[in-house]
Amino acid sequence: MLLRSRPYPGLSATKRLRSRKGDFLRLFSSNGISLSYADTVPNLKIGKDTRVIFQGFTGRQATQNAQQSLEWRTKIVGGVTPGRDGEHLGLPVLPNVRKAKEQLKPDATGIFVAAQFAAKAIEEAIEAEVPLIAAVAEHIPLHDILRISSILATQSKSRLVGANSPGIISAIGHCRIGFQPLPTFSPGHVGIAAKSGTLSYEAVASLSRAGVGQSLCIGIGGDTISGTSMTDALKVFETDDDTHGIVLIGEIGGEAEVEAANWIAEYHQRTTQPKPISALIAGFQAPPARVMGHAGAWIAPGEPSAEEKHKKLEQVGVTMVDHPAKFGTTMRNLLSSKAAPRQNTKRESSVNQQKRTMHTSRSGAAGPTAMSSSNSNCVTGRVQCRSLTVSSDAARKMLSDKGYKLSNSISLAESVYASPSSNWQETRSFPIDLNKGPSRQTLNALLQHTGFDHAPSAFQSEFNTFVNDLFYIFRSSEAVSLELTVSQSQSNDPEHSGLHVQPKRFVFDDAAVNSAQRQTHLLDVRDLAIPEYQRVEREAAKHGIVYVKLTPEDASANIGTLVNGAGLAMNTVDALSRRGGRPANFLDTGGKATAETVKKSFEAVLADERVKVIFVNIFGGLTLCNMIADGVMLAFRELGEKMRVPVVVRLRGTNEELGQKMIAESGLDLSAYDDFEEAAAKVIELANAKS
Repeated sequence: MLLRSRPYPGLSATKRLRSRKGDFLRLFSSNGISLSYADTVPNLKIGKDTRVIFQGFTGRQATQNAQQSLEWRTKIVGGVTPGRDGEHLGLPVLPNVRKAKEQLKPDATGIFVAAQFAAKAIEEAIEAEVPLIAAVAEHIPLHDILRISSILATQSKSRLVGANSPGIISAIGHCRIGFQPLPTFSPGHVGIAAKSGTLSYEAVASLSRAGVGQSLCIGIGGDTISGTSMTDALKVFETDDDTHGIVLIGEIGGEAEVEAANWIAEYHQRTTQPKPISALIAGFQAPPARVMGHAGAWIAPGEPSAEEKHKKLEQVGVTMVDHPAKFGTTMRNLLSSKAAPRQNTKRESSVNQQKRTMHTSRSGAAGPTAMSSSNSNCVTGRVQCRSLTVSSDAARKMLSDKGYKLSNSISLAESVYASPSSNWQETRSFPIDLNKGPSRQTLNALLQHTGFDHAPSAFQSEFNTFVNDLFYIFRSSEAVSLELTVSQSQSNDPEHSGLHVQPKRFVFDDAAVNSAQRQTHLLDVRDLAIPEYQRVEREAAKHGIVYVKLTPEDASANIGTLVNGAGLAMNTVDALSRRGGRPANFLDTGGKATAETVKKSFEAVLADERVKVIFVNIFGGLTLCNMIADGVMLAFRELGEKMRVPVVVRLRGTNEELGQKMIAESGLDLSAYDDFEEAAAKVIELANAKS
């Protein structure tokens, strides 16, 4: 059985929001008409008249971002800083969102506060009924977002984009709520929905170079739970007169891309002239169970692989590409070969959030049933990684403390998935209310689907108690995934029903530890034997770098990669592999990389003796290309003879011209390229020459 985190599915909307600050309800909405979160999808359509505020307005990052957006003609009308009244950048500053809503009449808010404060800021915006909320922060604790998800599901005024999203931007309306690199955007008629920020920037740049502008770009975000799904974005693009073609960018983790494919299949059936759609999926080379930079970028049991998502989209008529640089010519050709799309008036009435859930599996009523609860983030000491996995002894103790005899495996998250086979092929989802826990109906359905409904009543009773206890561990310890095996044996002991459990993998939210300083006791019981906690990985994580060694058993893997952004890092590895290269690692420098971070990234890559060439592939959003160039030169200066291999550098995005100029004038033995295909070909050529 697998209990895993996901947004609340289809709760009927009320005008009250439940708050976990206490067992009470807060009246947030004044409208008496009963609608749902689905009715907020149109709020995503921003433009030149969208009135925007910033929360955390006077902070350094918000200030810099607001200045750029104002110059780009975004209609920022003020902002909020708790306890402050006055002016900033010549605009009003108010002490709370409710006052800002009353006085400034915003249509949207950008959440520019630290991760530990982000959930509170989002809740304040929901309470004030701000129509659109864009949350850009990474590392917001998972269970904080679970609470926000439950709140969103019970109201019909506010729509969330994110979290861990670059935001949302209208190139036509010059409205930016996020940190997208503005020089790459051009007004036009292609809508984009992407989990990855850096991959979306690559796509935008490719479109602009091909003379294809963009209408609306929605950053879905890379976390396990997102306020807006790909399907939500598709519904906006379908009815948007400004959008004539659509780009989707997905990756491993969850089922959002499969849900989007199902929607597209139905869309094509009811539409005589559907808008052309092109898509990309990242993560083909991801190792099993590893979290690839984004908290949601990992494949849980029963979830589709990158290849399965790719095939599903292709089967419903989506034109697939293997690198975002191909979107420009692809969409230009698709648009030129189509007649102007007929506008559709039919609108869907329901909205499914991008979600992850919980699975259960079994192999016979008396055999083991696999369970797990998932949502990952890696912790190594007081560093930000993507998950915190405890040792098997610690997991066993959590269960034995509750009196369970330990045997085989099960998993827990905010919804249960069940499958009657241990290979997860017949998975079914069973939602669990985060506030109330498993219902009697859910428990009965679990028993039936796993085959344990034929077990003695004493076993069924203990099984139900066990699921509730597991849910308590999930909630109280802020788990991402609790994976175990459950089995039934014959028992003559009147005090034992025959239920046996064996923990397989317990993963907890590192953001709760690092961002919010909660659950710090889990640091003492980490499983230091797993790859995430080896020396190179631990050292990299101290600097905000996500490093994953690929195919360690393959001596021919000889290309080191250094990339900014999890999605781009996954796609870089995928693209090199498709072109005949053998990548040795995945490395995401992090969104706030510095020159020192780049130097540390080189050290991590060079720790692998297999590496014969390093490919630096950067598309800057928050990351500045000139800073990356500084880091490359710093690495050459300070690492000296350790820089034993040739380096190929590709810099695109924010300050790309300056970064490229610095590399060209550095005098270092570097190969610098603008085009990905040329850079990849050079990398593979050098790797083959060294092998």
